[in-house]
Amino acid sequence: MLDLAQRTTILQMHKSGISVRQIARLLKISRGAVRRVIRSQTREPPKIPKTQRAEAHHETILELYNQCQGNWVRVHEELLAQGVRIAYPTLTAFGRRHQIGTTPRRSAGRYFFNPGQEIQHDTSPHRARIAGKIRQIQTAGAVLCHSTMRFAQCYPRFRRFECKVFLTEAVKYFQGATETMMIDNTHVVVLRGTGAEMIPVPEMEAFAQRLGFRFQAHAVGDANRSAHVERFFHHFENNFLAGRSFQDWDDLNQQAREWCEKVNASYKRHIRAKPIDLYATERAHLRPLPAWIPEPTRIHHRTVDSERYVHLDTNRYSVPEDWIGRQVQIRESFRHVDIDLGPRKTVRHPRIPEPANRRSTLPEHQRQRSKRKTKKASPEEKTLSEIAPEMNDYVQAVKKHGRRQSTFALRQLLRMAREYPREPMMQALRTAAHYGLYDLDRVETIVLRAIASDYFLLDPDPDKENSDD
Repeated sequence: MLDLAQRTTILQMHKSGISVRQIARLLKISRGAVRRVIRSQTREPPKIPKTQRAEAHHETILELYNQCQGNWVRVHEELLAQGVRIAYPTLTAFGRRHQIGTTPRRSAGRYFFNPGQEIQHDTSPHRARIAGKIRQIQTAGAVLCHSTMRFAQCYPRFRRFECKVFLTEAVKYFQGATETMMIDNTHVVVLRGTGAEMIPVPEMEAFAQRLGFRFQAHAVGDANRSAHVERFFHHFENNFLAGRSFQDWDDLNQQAREWCEKVNASYKRHIRAKPIDLYATERAHLRPLPAWIPEPTRIHHRTVDSERYVHLDTNRYSVPEDWIGRQVQIRESFRHVDIDLGPRKTVRHPRIPEPANRRSTLPEHQRQRSKRKTKKASPEEKTLSEIAPEMNDYVQAVKKHGRRQSTFALRQLLRMAREYPREPMMQALRTAAHYGLYDLDRVETIVLRAIASDYFLLDPDPDKENSDD
């Protein structure tokens, strides 16, 4: 089909007196096509009527679309079941043409930010390898909209407490605050309302006033309004977290801070500059921070349990044993947990960053194990060590392995040491120790056998002695 330009050219050349043959030769089209254009005397190409098979079933398609919950595959199956033969591409094209289940696209537009005008803040869930395990993390990000300076930190969960901690670290990193802190409609900050009608929680509003900015929420579903931070999350997930592993949460946040400094110092094509260079200009327009910024804390009240621990987020922190059963106040900051019994009695623990059912016990709170009392040597043992020190090894073995009560055994051993010669006695003890024999009656039998021939000599013929008399 000839387009508008070709038809206009044919009509102009015909008015100039150029023949049909010559027009066809110059435009490289057929003479019949030239004659049809001249007869029509219109520049607009004729519309070819095209019948749409799906038009006849418009109402049925709408009803099935709602019934099948927007699934075009199911709509096509139901149409075939009803005997309506329509190709699946034809059906989906019909839906796009009539905007069934779709909303017309709108241009996103562009936003321009003056220096020091706005910081965009949001959070996004990601997954990271921490201590060898894949963990779910909440990434909090903040971007200066003029210079696109970026800052990010990661937390196990993101509550109002973590929001205060992050925004405090962010304004310290940027060395100033902007006029507006743009957020989505998160319940962490929002009390009620959305978008321009959002009313923040009084606690968060007072926190923002102390740092010199105000919260502002974009309209629900208007993700383009926070495009800076959304683009940052995509970069963070696919660049920083890809292939990295971390020892703990502190290591993760330290590496994230170093990565942000590296990204801020690199050239960006969409701004045709380095963010750190634009920040040098924007910093002069930031609102100065207070001379002293208090550390965000949470206050809790607990009773010390019978094991001298206080419970916080399923974790337990130790206190002195004389605090058992008493009420204490807990001041929880991002890195420490301070437990106060009074103005001069405070215990500080490193804060466990997530609910892990763990115990934190300070060395001074560890329970001292009772030492075994060493028994004093009995009088029998002392006497044996004085008169026969060479028997000490066997004496200790008798106390450990002997069947009798040690006192009775030592008395018998002392009697044997006093009554029997030393050399046969020691020989018998060495033999008994070699075979693990600690029955002193049997040991005494060995001694008696050894000395029978030397110390107990009897007259072999008593009758002879009587006859001499």
